[in-house]
Amino acid sequence: MKRYVKNIIMGILLVVTIGFSYTLFVGPNHASACGVGAQGGESYVPQRRGSTGELAKRPSLTKEQALEIVSRHVKRLNPALEIGKINDAGSFFETEIISKDNEVVQLMGVDKQTGRLMLIN
Repeated sequence: MKRYVKNIIMGILLVVTIGFSYTLFVGPNHASACGVGAQGGESYVPQRRGSTGELAKRPSLTKEQALEIVSRHVKRLNPALEIGKINDAGSFFETEIISKDNEVVQLMGVDKQTGRLMLIN
């Protein structure tokens, strides 16, 4: 009887050890960590323009490209809002998001190199 219990316990420990070893060697599945849909939040805020990491070789964004990025983002979140003035603020473009009452609701920045959006206030 004691021998069977010892064999059962050793078998359970062996299975648990193999399971933990497999997790250590293979690692967690990072692709499913974000759930269903786009990964890394790209369905909420536009990500880098180039996925190859060659940002130094790319030219900076123009005002028209920044306007397109912001307008797509704003229209997706709230079609009632509109884009106001766009100012060159050095390394990024500063854009005004205005309501139907011509009131500034938010200031957003668009990085000239990456195309990422950032909240200014």
